[in-house]
Amino acid sequence: MSRPIDAERALAALADQLGDIARSRPEPAVIGIHTGGAWVAERLHDSLGLTTPLSTLNIGFHRDDFARIGLHPRVGPSRIAAEIEDRCILLVDDVLQTGRTVRAAMNEIFDYGRPAAIRLAVLFDRGCRELPIAADYVGERIDVPADRRLKLSGPRPLVMEER
Repeated sequence: MSRPIDAERALAALADQLGDIARSRPEPAVIGIHTGGAWVAERLHDSLGLTTPLSTLNIGFHRDDFARIGLHPRVGPSRIAAEIEDRCILLVDDVLQTGRTVRAAMNEIFDYGRPAAIRLAVLFDRGCRELPIAADYVGERIDVPADRRLKLSGPRPLVMEER
């Protein structure tokens, strides 16, 4: 049995929190983590009226479970469309749980340069950290049992389901 979660409401709440960073100069480089984070980043980029090109990150080669589960069959390249060096990065993902995806994303970002800062925005934070990583901006904090998964569908509309 799946339970729908209001992802559009969480997106609106997240966009409200990002007003200050969106108005900063130079604009932050927005990078969405493939796939769900890229959808969220695209929607935020549009709603905030940002002009810096949107980037997407594929973390397949930086996952720490690569040796155990192998390469995902649909691993593609990252598309970094904005300058990284000395720039504030707004890293976007759909769900923050263990912190391992974010750690892999930061490793990938540093392959492109040394940012001035990385700020993390997530649509949902479900807790259960395994690494000391916290989001700077959160659409909604949700309590989901450890044996349940969250799955985002999108990009329009964004629909989150608990399975």
